[in-house]
Amino acid sequence: MTPKLGPVFYVIGVLLLPLGLGMTIPAMVDAGDGNEDWRVFMVSAGVTIILGGMLMLANRGKRFALDRRQAFLLTTLSWVILPAFAALPFTFAGLDMNYTAAYFEAMSGLTTTGATTLTDLDQMPAGILLWRALLQGFGGAGIIVIALAVLPFLRVGGMQLFRLESSDQGEKVLPRATQIAVMTISVYLGLVALCVIAYWTAGMSFFDAISHGMATISTGGFSTHDQSFAYYDSLSIDAIGTLFMFLGGLPMVLFYRTLLKRDWRVIFSDQQVQLFFWMCLGGIAVLGLWNHFGLGTDAGTAFRHSGFIFVSLITSTGLASTNYVAWGGLAEVILLLAMLVGACTGSTTGGIKAFRFNMLISVLRGHVHRLNHPHSAESIMYNERSVPESVAYSALLLIVAFVVAFVLIAIALAAFGFDLLTSFSAAASTLGNTGGGLGPINGGGQFKAMPDGALWLLSFAMLLGRLELFTVLVLFTRRFWRG
Repeated sequence: MTPKLGPVFYVIGVLLLPLGLGMTIPAMVDAGDGNEDWRVFMVSAGVTIILGGMLMLANRGKRFALDRRQAFLLTTLSWVILPAFAALPFTFAGLDMNYTAAYFEAMSGLTTTGATTLTDLDQMPAGILLWRALLQGFGGAGIIVIALAVLPFLRVGGMQLFRLESSDQGEKVLPRATQIAVMTISVYLGLVALCVIAYWTAGMSFFDAISHGMATISTGGFSTHDQSFAYYDSLSIDAIGTLFMFLGGLPMVLFYRTLLKRDWRVIFSDQQVQLFFWMCLGGIAVLGLWNHFGLGTDAGTAFRHSGFIFVSLITSTGLASTNYVAWGGLAEVILLLAMLVGACTGSTTGGIKAFRFNMLISVLRGHVHRLNHPHSAESIMYNERSVPESVAYSALLLIVAFVVAFVLIAIALAAFGFDLLTSFSAAASTLGNTGGGLGPINGGGQFKAMPDGALWLLSFAMLLGRLELFTVLVLFTRRFWRG
């Protein structure tokens, strides 16, 4: 039995309204600057709001509840349809972009990937730059809500472990998705505000601080300058960026629990945060030593940029403080792995994420133990609690699916004629929602040279990575549509 689509399209209509209203903000900015693009934003806003309203009115009902199949369909369709409308300002704003490139840009923003087809950002109208930043802001908020409220319900990739569960009455779970959304968005907006203030205090213009604040906490990576953070050449700005990108890579729910207990040790008592921290420390050390001894960069500069770039790529942010594409050799391998690994589950980041590697390590440890002691029972543990085998299984299955998808996308890109490094880094960049890139074609996350077919493929890769693969792939099975 085909799932009923009325509730799905009703919610999509609801989601289109704030997207359309968001377009009026860059419209006002462009109108204030005397830029004629304000008309494009207002017309795009009108189209988005009207169609969103029509979807709501056509599918309104007294009461309804989404079942599992409707939730899968809603989650995927919302991330397909919203970029279609978000692309309208890019298409008609005089940027010399066709709809394919505009859709890629919008998908990149809403999935907080940060890959771009735009150049000459320093001469770009303020409205377009602000719209790119707002897309990341909207996308980051949507990601953490889906990660904590929707994906656990769908049992995707071990996400069911990240419901707000606790036996402590002081951190009683927030049982409804709306409450989870309010909590996570409050934490998210608080971090954005702190980041904006820090950037502004360090010397960014207020406009740049707002744009980069959203790009940093959403781990999106869209900058207002072609050189990204290298434009500022500021140690303090780089340090602030590294810190807040790291914070953006942490589970949002842990910030909430930290505020409740008023103890920062809550964050670092989580096993995936510990693993993420040590991966960052190890990656920064290797890159810093490589840059210092291998490339002859002085130690201070080597570790400053190594820290910024590694944290940027492992958190799938994609901002850059220097031209890391020129590092070559060992650095390319380390950075490519960082794009795939990702940060923490329950954050705005992409990639496989540390929690799944925690599960992998725990399963391997248990397997080795059983080889030595065949009759013993070894539980899979996480944060000193036993984890159901179904959770570990789904986490490991996602790792396998991610690697398979990564290889297939890279092969498909190679069929377009791209070299090995470009193909693999573009696949890692988009599937991992990183935005950065290596190689001569998409170095630094610039995808303008890609043909339309490759851009559509990479748009699909961004969708796959953002929705944890199985949320999308299940829609391509006959059983899903037959019920």
